Amino acid sequence: MRLWELFVIALALSMDAFAVSVCKGLSAGRCGPGGAVRCGLWFGGFQALMPLAGFALGVRFAGLIERIDHWAAFFLLGLIGANMVREAVWGTEEADAAPADFGPAALLPLAVATSIDALAVGVTFAFLQVNILRAAGIIGLVTFALSAAGVWVGGRFGGRFGRPAGLAGGLLLIAMGCKVLLEHLGFLG
Repeated sequence: MRLWELFVIALALSMDAFAVSVCKGLSAGRCGPGGAVRCGLWFGGFQALMPLAGFALGVRFAGLIERIDHWAAFFLLGLIGANMVREAVWGTEEADAAPADFGPAALLPLAVATSIDALAVGVTFAFLQVNILRAAGIIGLVTFALSAAGVWVGGRFGGRFGRPAGLAGGLLLIAMGCKVLLEHLGFLG
């Protein structure tokens, strides 16, 4: 998988964390850089760890489904993307009610919740034989940067970006799933 493709996946996966970070910034108002960095570290750290865990699961079972790996990648990325689109369009505003706390008790559940999609993508990476350390690093760094920026954006500009960010991320994952399938079927080179 090329670097730009990993970057697009990282952007798509980080949209949930960005949206939640914007909401954290909204509830905190103008907070200092410490809150933004803590939020970025928690979200980026979990976004980097989850693909590693998913990859380990995928490698264990890859031999069983090598003949259908492209379909699995298409299905998983499409399902994750569709869920992100659904949440962006019809989701609840539960993240808007999140308190402005930037401690571990507040950030841990949010970090886990926003990185579940990355676990499934890690499984997909195993089927595609992606360099998982490079992929996890890119995903973690992109999520860190966007989460820290999200706190800042939320504190200064309001909540207009949460749903559009989730929608964009979902559509990007769906597009990447379609690309994997079309490449395997010989329609894209």
